[in-house]
Amino acid sequence: MTFDPLAIRKDFPIFNRSIRDGKRLVYLDSGATSQKPKAVIQAESDFYSQHNAAAHRGAHQLAEEATEAIESARTIVANFLGGASDEIVFTKSSTEALNLLAYSIGNAPVGNRFHLKAGDEIVVSEMEHHANLIPWQELAKRTGAVLKWFEVNPDGRLDLSDISKVITSRTKVVALTHQSNVLGTINPLTELVTRTHEVGAIFILDACQSVPHMPVNVAELDIDFLAFSGHKSVGPTGVGVLWGRSNLLAELPPFLFGGSMIESVTMTDATWAPAPRKFEPGVPNMAQIVGLGAALNYLTAIGMENIHEHERQLTKYALAKLQEIPELRIVGPTDMFLRGGAVSFTLGAIHPHDLGQFLDNAGIAVRTGHHCAWPLTRKMGVASTTRASFYLYNTSEDIDALATGIKDAQKYFG
Repeated sequence: MTFDPLAIRKDFPIFNRSIRDGKRLVYLDSGATSQKPKAVIQAESDFYSQHNAAAHRGAHQLAEEATEAIESARTIVANFLGGASDEIVFTKSSTEALNLLAYSIGNAPVGNRFHLKAGDEIVVSEMEHHANLIPWQELAKRTGAVLKWFEVNPDGRLDLSDISKVITSRTKVVALTHQSNVLGTINPLTELVTRTHEVGAIFILDACQSVPHMPVNVAELDIDFLAFSGHKSVGPTGVGVLWGRSNLLAELPPFLFGGSMIESVTMTDATWAPAPRKFEPGVPNMAQIVGLGAALNYLTAIGMENIHEHERQLTKYALAKLQEIPELRIVGPTDMFLRGGAVSFTLGAIHPHDLGQFLDNAGIAVRTGHHCAWPLTRKMGVASTTRASFYLYNTSEDIDALATGIKDAQKYFG
């Protein structure tokens, strides 16, 4: 099919509005959250107006319809990732999914393959979002495990020169981002996953910045767990996904307890239902899950390869345009090798917050700050940056507007 971002934009009601005294909305903050197409908004509305009932509870028709809607969405997610339906756990966010793993691993008893003891190692990297760093910091503190990490080179890529010294025979968990939310760097997973499995460790992938933007197949990647968020994938807020190999989910203990996740209960004990139910206590975020299914169907219809190639072309264009601007420094890779559509930069002595506010007055939405990746920005020698992140509804005209806005800011701030 012909990829037409202007036609795609018509599917997103928010682009019908203007901002800041009638200016066109130039939305360049999809790395933080994506906009939502009509199909997703309608799916949520339809659930509430036609099928609302507690899923997996009750024998009446509405409960059956709600349950079918949730399980249909689970199948959609599984197909999107190349996994099986019983490997999909719904959470409220990717942050919760990663915390689920950290807490469940921490709850694993002696003899369980996930049990951590003092001296075992957990490996992350300096480019992790706080959501894939702090849970592992805390798990290391609780268990006595050692937290290790891959460093980031000045060009914004992982230093894998000592991979065998970072991932060792004592390593039990490797948790890494697929694509940096700050640098746009796409990490080379094959070498990392191979080394992880050589030492018998599990590999956890933070795919928040990759699943919405490129084809991701869990079987082809040979990973063990993956987390991503609905709201970055043109889906609703309030829903995330944890994918895990079925045999690993079977061994992993739960960390939240309540209704729907049990097999049997007495006054002194309980046993757990099979995965994914044992990780989904309580009434799920039903409308959001249904909306996520609609979102992934929408992306599938457009084609993830088409989306990825469109973003590659936009990013290539943006890098060229931005590097023409005096005093602008790209923080991260300046070439297109293993690179996604997030571009962070500084602009001379102009503070990123000031630049972001100036651009907002021109109708251009960007992100400023440390982007929930404080160790990374420190390593790159910056307190904060301005970030533009692209998606399927962006155009080269959006990038032109960004470049013009930056040049106008230079004139304004002198």
